[in-house]
Amino acid sequence: MVHHADLDYDMTTGLRFHPIEIVLSMMIKLSSVALLGPPVMAVLVFEILLNATAMFNHGNIRLPLKLDRVLRLIIVTPDMHRVHHSVIIRETNSNFGFNLPWWDRLFGTYQDQPARGHTNMTIGLAQFRDAKKLTLPWLLALPFIGDPGRQPINRH
Repeated sequence: MVHHADLDYDMTTGLRFHPIEIVLSMMIKLSSVALLGPPVMAVLVFEILLNATAMFNHGNIRLPLKLDRVLRLIIVTPDMHRVHHSVIIRETNSNFGFNLPWWDRLFGTYQDQPARGHTNMTIGLAQFRDAKKLTLPWLLALPFIGDPGRQPINRH
């Protein structure tokens, strides 16, 4: 929710995660590295590419349409991933990838464009629109006090 509560879509969105989520992610990565024993250089290259692509596709940039279409075949572009940050649930539940674009196409979660277009699309979570409540203390508490909304994963 911390990542998706951002009311703007820019490079900092790619860096916004709850500290507990970061720690859990790091523990999984470190366990994988310990279990598999990859070369240090491979881990370093992976982390650099992972973070670089996350910042690229969360960038507030507009690529020429033809270039975007070509790049979408090999990497997730800002226009492709931005759809995933829409307040419209069916759009939020699409374009999950932020590195490789093939997974969304393979699993049927790819959506080419947002229904309202990129310039008219509302970014963020519908239940968290008050910028005053999106300060650091609120964001740190958000996963514990915030209503995650009607996402399929949250239904019983």
